[in-house]
Amino acid sequence: MPVMTTLQDNLQAVQSRIAAACAACGRNPAEVTLLAVSKTFGADAVQDVAACGQQDFGENYIQEGVDKITFLQSAANANKPLIWHCIGPIQSNKTKYVAEFFSWAHTVDRLKIAQRLNDQRPEHLPPLNVCLQVNIDGGATKSGVAPQEVLELAKQVAQLPRLVLRGLMTIPDPVEGFEAQVALHTKSRVLFDEVRAALNRPHFDTLSMGMTSDLEAAIHAGSTMVRVGTAIFGGRQYPA
Repeated sequence: MPVMTTLQDNLQAVQSRIAAACAACGRNPAEVTLLAVSKTFGADAVQDVAACGQQDFGENYIQEGVDKITFLQSAANANKPLIWHCIGPIQSNKTKYVAEFFSWAHTVDRLKIAQRLNDQRPEHLPPLNVCLQVNIDGGATKSGVAPQEVLELAKQVAQLPRLVLRGLMTIPDPVEGFEAQVALHTKSRVLFDEVRAALNRPHFDTLSMGMTSDLEAAIHAGSTMVRVGTAIFGGRQYPA
């Protein structure tokens, strides 16, 4: 089977899962954005998925993302412009690349990183959309701001003129069973609602949670953006 057909089938299958999940909990599928996570896959795979109508792509590795963005910008592409999301950790020495090449940064978890992204965002580009990464289940080795510290950080980030604070992002440790997944994701939804009410800002509208294995539970709990890689691109092969 041609690769293009496989990717198209995979994408349609994920879109069908999202639609079914929304139907099961009475939500409109238009409320949920699919973010295709393309880490470790080449620009050709991204181009093939984009040709099927997918617009939002997520990259975990900043330099790999920059290489793809640069290549695909220079390649002849009749599709609408792709929207690139940085969903991996952002170190201080990489903020410049995120600020210059991406439209979204999902993993802001301290003011220092937000300030650098703000200061390095080029004037000719629209403000960078950012989400605050929350360590919702308290994992000791996990990135993310503690839930009780989110509101204070949100207030600070919301003041930065070259950023638009869009919402929260979570990557909880996997749990078994649909109900357990929903309960865990619901913690994030409750926190999101609390922060949104306190900030009272119109653009705070994004709850980025849910991946290939738990997107149905995340949508049930209120996710507005699911990050799916394996179910679209296939299993990943990492360098040794």
